[in-house]
Amino acid sequence: MPISVALGNHFEEFIKEQLESGRFNNVSEVVRAGLRLLEDEEKLRQIRHAELKAAIQEGIDSEDAGTIEEVIARNRARRQARAAQNK
Repeated sequence: MPISVALGNHFEEFIKEQLESGRFNNVSEVVRAGLRLLEDEEKLRQIRHAELKAAIQEGIDSEDAGTIEEVIARNRARRQARAAQNK
């Protein structure tokens, strides 16, 4: 299914550079690579959103959430653990 898009000078030049570098064989490969990155980013955004909703619900459901300092420390530890996994 052919699709026609207007990319503008910036992205047309970027695609040209990618082709000249030899990394890609044609424009379609460059566009597919970009779409794969966008798809991965969207999946990650959805995962983070679900994690945030779960954390909020956990806080609501918790009768003994602790002090704000404890909550912040737990959240910081979770973010650091997630960042370490993504490296």
